[in-house]
Amino acid sequence: MHLVSSLLIFHLAIAHFTSSVQPHALCHDQDRSALLKFIESLTINRNASRNPLSYPKVASWNQDEQNSDCCSWDGIKCDEDTGHVISLNLSSSWLYGSINSSSSLFQLVHLEWLALADNHFNFSVIPSEIVNLSRLTRLSLSGSFFAGQIPAELLELSSLEVLVLSSNKLSLLTEATVNTYSKNINVIGLRSCNLTEFPHFLYNQKFLDSVDLSSNRIAGQVPGWFLNNVLVQGFDYLNLSHNLLTGFGQDLSVLSWAVTTLDLSFNKLRGPLPNPVPAFTSSYLVSNNQLTGEIPPSICSLNGLYALDLSYNNLSGMLPGCLGNSSVQLWVLKLQGNKFHGFIPETFSKGTNLRMIDFSGNLLQGRVPKSLANCIKLKFLNLGDNQITDFFPSWLGTLPELEVLILKSNNFHGVIEEPKACFEFVKLRIIDLSHNRFAGNLPSKHFECWIAMKDVNVNNLTYLQDPLLGPVRYPALTYYGSSYYSLTLSNKGTELEYEKLSNLITAIILSNNSFVGEIPTSIANLKGLRTLNLSNNNLQGHIPPTLGNLIVLESLDLSNNKLSGQIPQQLGELTTLEVFDVSDNLLTGPIPRGKQFNTFGKGSFDGNPGLCGQPLSKKCDNSATSPPEEDPHSESLFAFGWKTVLIGYASGTVIGVVLGHIFSTR
Repeated sequence: MHLVSSLLIFHLAIAHFTSSVQPHALCHDQDRSALLKFIESLTINRNASRNPLSYPKVASWNQDEQNSDCCSWDGIKCDEDTGHVISLNLSSSWLYGSINSSSSLFQLVHLEWLALADNHFNFSVIPSEIVNLSRLTRLSLSGSFFAGQIPAELLELSSLEVLVLSSNKLSLLTEATVNTYSKNINVIGLRSCNLTEFPHFLYNQKFLDSVDLSSNRIAGQVPGWFLNNVLVQGFDYLNLSHNLLTGFGQDLSVLSWAVTTLDLSFNKLRGPLPNPVPAFTSSYLVSNNQLTGEIPPSICSLNGLYALDLSYNNLSGMLPGCLGNSSVQLWVLKLQGNKFHGFIPETFSKGTNLRMIDFSGNLLQGRVPKSLANCIKLKFLNLGDNQITDFFPSWLGTLPELEVLILKSNNFHGVIEEPKACFEFVKLRIIDLSHNRFAGNLPSKHFECWIAMKDVNVNNLTYLQDPLLGPVRYPALTYYGSSYYSLTLSNKGTELEYEKLSNLITAIILSNNSFVGEIPTSIANLKGLRTLNLSNNNLQGHIPPTLGNLIVLESLDLSNNKLSGQIPQQLGELTTLEVFDVSDNLLTGPIPRGKQFNTFGKGSFDGNPGLCGQPLSKKCDNSATSPPEEDPHSESLFAFGWKTVLIGYASGTVIGVVLGHIFSTR
């Protein structure tokens, strides 16, 4: 999460600064001249900015002598009394070119805000002449293709409070000049700057509030002097994720830091789970490390928690009974990919704000707790890959917001009862019940009620996500990003990893069970369905020709059943179909040809002695000719966006907490 979402937030952060009532004083001629010379040294190139909402702000600047008030130009604010330019925001403005020491930019000596993020400055070195801008309080150069060493002069600007250099190819200054640095910095963003150590200029900072050093190559232990700064000052936001950190140089079984949002995910941290400070923590993110032991009972004291992500560690033991009710503010709860055992606590209380629960990939047993029915805002529930023994929890259908339900690879069993009325699972878009012991007929009435899958919805792309909210000291400068939900779905011996779940992804996966009977025609009404996997069951009868109504279907797997009759020619009209498998059935007759069927190999049809025609070697006789071939160059309207990985690969995307455009572009 990254460049696009964080750019939007930064523009909001400074909007009030750059769009307020314009001053009566006209801008100074020397400021106007400096601005025009600066722009003349650059070119406008659409590819220089990656934000889809970017536009060339300078294109609207009026350079006519009769209308020379640069204070009215887009991206500029002037002092109301003096007319001097005090804010220049040209972020995401399609600017391309180099900035050197002679740039007229450094003649704007009254600047207090300077934002040039998301442009392309051709790997320019940040000139030391930036020291001329002695009044700067906020500087953002993130994602603008700067390179080289950070000049000492930049860090000597005594008024500087916010410094964001993220996503550039920069190198650190030496430790020798550490005492000359400004000591007034509140916010520092050095995300994705190829750093290999903690910046020494942070040593004497006494007012730090938000620090982003994520996505670098910082290895080893967090230095003691940095820990002391955190301990003494307390941070609103600390992001050390996606580095190579192994520890903290001291026993941190208890984190005595007052950090509101703490992200230590994707490192190599070992040992027990550190306890955060209950009174301050709102987001605690430590996924994808090597932490061991149990969840400490003190986690129940985090009554202001918004997000808890302990996923993909080596944690064990039983889940604390308080997890469901320790914080009514909790939105995201991710514990997947550990070794937790025992029952899921029956303690999800009324009034909870939970949107996402992921307990997959553990050793959990027992039944699905019925107290989950209290989570009326829940959108995503993943209990897959555990040892849960239960009937299908049809009562989950009362959750009005539930979109994703994953119960795969457990011990669910029995017949899925038909709903009494079509008021259940009304927003469900993805359901995976594969690798269980369900029996009986497929739930045809449920298919009629899953109305969210009936919407083709190809023109309104959104992603299933939740904001990570929390109290912040700099609400205009800080963005806590979103939890983009990720998911891995099985198909034909591979796993399809969706790193982001869009509203266009719809799937019914009921494979590897013991379902019997015919494929219900009610499935054909789910015209927004993109994946249908009914393989490895005991289904009989014919393939319904009405499946040809699934106009955006991308994957259809009916293999390893007892289906008979011919493959309906209507399936040949599915121009979006990319994966098709009817192998190991009792099908007969000619294989349809043309369009997508010309792309399927013989493996899609093997194990059906009665089938004939290409791509099989068995030819059809005169009484069973294949339909005419269509244009072999017909293309799918909906290409797959799937990453194929081997089965068993543990895939997951942690909650992306990003310090906004002032912090990061990736």
